Amino acid sequence: MKITQIEIYAIHLPLIEPFIISYDRYDTMPSIIVKMTTDTGVIGYGESVPDDHVTGESWESTYAVLKHQLAPAVIGQNPMEFEKIHEVMNKVIRDVPAAKAAIDIACFDIAGKTLQVPVYQLIGGRFHKKFPITHVLSIGSPEKMANEAAEHVEMGYRSFKMKVGTEVMKDVERIKAVRERVGADIAIRVDVNQGWVNASTTLRGLRAMRDLDIDWLEQPVKADDIDAMVEIKSKADVSLMIDEGLHGVKEMREIIAKRAADKVNIKLMKCGGIYPAMKLAVMAEMAGIECQVGSMVESSVGSAAGFHVAFSKKNMTSVELTGPLKFSKDIGDLHYEVPFIELNEKPGLGVTVDEAILEELCKFKDVVKEG
Repeated sequence: MKITQIEIYAIHLPLIEPFIISYDRYDTMPSIIVKMTTDTGVIGYGESVPDDHVTGESWESTYAVLKHQLAPAVIGQNPMEFEKIHEVMNKVIRDVPAAKAAIDIACFDIAGKTLQVPVYQLIGGRFHKKFPITHVLSIGSPEKMANEAAEHVEMGYRSFKMKVGTEVMKDVERIKAVRERVGADIAIRVDVNQGWVNASTTLRGLRAMRDLDIDWLEQPVKADDIDAMVEIKSKADVSLMIDEGLHGVKEMREIIAKRAADKVNIKLMKCGGIYPAMKLAVMAEMAGIECQVGSMVESSVGSAAGFHVAFSKKNMTSVELTGPLKFSKDIGDLHYEVPFIELNEKPGLGVTVDEAILEELCKFKDVVKEG
């Protein structure tokens, strides 16, 4: 089997409402969809949702890298040889993990469809039956965030990820408002997206919300400041999660060596896809670190890929893959049993892509063919 054609779609996924985090606001979500075809006629889909602030890639640059470097490099390769596919991509260009993730995910979709098994059977088999879904609250006024949380408690949600990362004491007001509205039995996870910058500001915030019983604090400081995470961990009694500070093996080695976090957030867009994500999960497992699989607010394609990783490993204790629930129109049919997610047993990613919607949302497209 070999890859004979790759179609690259640059799309904008329409959001039900704007998604606001510490460093940006999204009214639509830019995404790149890859449609990979083999000489056996099997088709696989992959997705790239780059982030200038996290992966160092833009929507436009990712499209160009896929068109001019990565797609031509993997044409003619066997999509089931995952290690080799990544070696080929890494020889062509350094880094660009979100771009590589699109190729990786499409290869796994093809492999699963070829062998007639779900992707999770290719990476260890299914361990978890289902995961509770965490609703993500984007940054707003304390009242707005509290109202949204209360509405979702009525829908059955038992956990929330709060996006903060503005002025630290205003963020504490937001967290207090949500806690007071939802009560003591609902889990609240706080994601700062680097917005508190350093250890001293973070420790000030933690002192102010000592009695709010948060599940964990995620990436309060700048991504490359692992030592600040170590300092916070030594002085605070809250669980710490690293997100933007973890891309690949290099960062994971440092996190483990310095005992810098209790949890890590593995995202396929940060590390390069399913295959490298599994390597990080195994490293974390050996160090006794719990993992979450998160996302960059991806469509059904990227979200399904993340779920297959999460469902296959024991040390995956939470997921945050809610992109399809935030879109007014999606290209795929990933199904949620809110407030839970249970994967189906269809081969590959288990997602059917609606090509009409893909074309409708497409801003521009290219095709890379064999020969």
